[in-house]
Amino acid sequence: MHYGLILALLAAVFAKYISPALFWIPAFFGLAFPYLFLLNILFVFYWLLQFKTTAIFGLLALFIAMPTSRKYIQWSPGTKKPNAKVFKVTSYNSMLFDLYNWKKNKETRSKILTELNEINPDILCVQEFYTSEDINDFNNLDTVKSILNTRYVHHEYTTTLRKNDHWGIATFSKFPIVNQGKITFNTRSNNLCIFTDVLMGKDTIRIYNVHLQSISFSKQDNKFLDEVVSEKNASNELENSKSILRRLKRAFVKRSHQADMIALHMSTSPHKIIICGDFNDTAASYVYHTLSRNLKDAFIQKGAGFGRTYAGDWPQFRIDYILYDPALHCTDYKRDEETFTDHYPVTAHFEKKNLKN
Repeated sequence: MHYGLILALLAAVFAKYISPALFWIPAFFGLAFPYLFLLNILFVFYWLLQFKTTAIFGLLALFIAMPTSRKYIQWSPGTKKPNAKVFKVTSYNSMLFDLYNWKKNKETRSKILTELNEINPDILCVQEFYTSEDINDFNNLDTVKSILNTRYVHHEYTTTLRKNDHWGIATFSKFPIVNQGKITFNTRSNNLCIFTDVLMGKDTIRIYNVHLQSISFSKQDNKFLDEVVSEKNASNELENSKSILRRLKRAFVKRSHQADMIALHMSTSPHKIIICGDFNDTAASYVYHTLSRNLKDAFIQKGAGFGRTYAGDWPQFRIDYILYDPALHCTDYKRDEETFTDHYPVTAHFEKKNLKN
């Protein structure tokens, strides 16, 4: 059994090198990486207590998996010294500012805005953005600009109804925007990537704001997963399992195509890059590996703790990221302890010292 677990762990480690569009099975092992890693640790301790040589193979697998495990948990304290030359970048999936009252609380939108005001980022990347030109209470475009004093905004919409109600993605900036564009994924989903060039002194930084394909579990899927986790008798186990596997496979494949498109676009950028967003995938995935190539991860550099960014039931991992050009210097990273959506906002602080100004 342990040998099978070792093979599964190795498959999880190397899954990031294999595009799910070519071969999707390894992606499932990558998704399960934290569990496989922890189980292997338990087996190694067991065999060590038994003085069995089997422990050697388990230790070797753990050694190979160690770099990947560091993407899940960190102990870096960050830099807490105030610095006037630091600018803050926040990424947040706003869940449409709770437009449909999923939280069953009419104060949710107000709390989300209050939270953003307390963070007070210089650049804010919002996924699942909604704004209305007709409903004052949901004119989120003007409201966010006002409370954050972000004079500049780049928004792109995937859906517009009644000419005035917009769903999409938005990047707010206190720095002037000198260029902007979008990467369209040619799918029916509301996923999108936009890039925004902001001017800081004499230098320009390109901000990518990303929202990749979600798994889109149905209510029945989530109910089944809850029953499995709580060890209740899950009805129609085979059919529900097939439904979940189909959704996972579809999402893995779509995200791989989307990541490839973004990576190709980033390779042509004339500016230093910061990429933020909801990848809807873990740090052991092909998507993360593709988008983080030649970039640093703010959480790995200055984060602390487990780093979970999804506040829902599944997956309970880090799926929201801030990645950046090595020419920049990250001084701090923080995931807010409280959220009013199904994602935690994440914020990275960067020094301007490496810029021309």
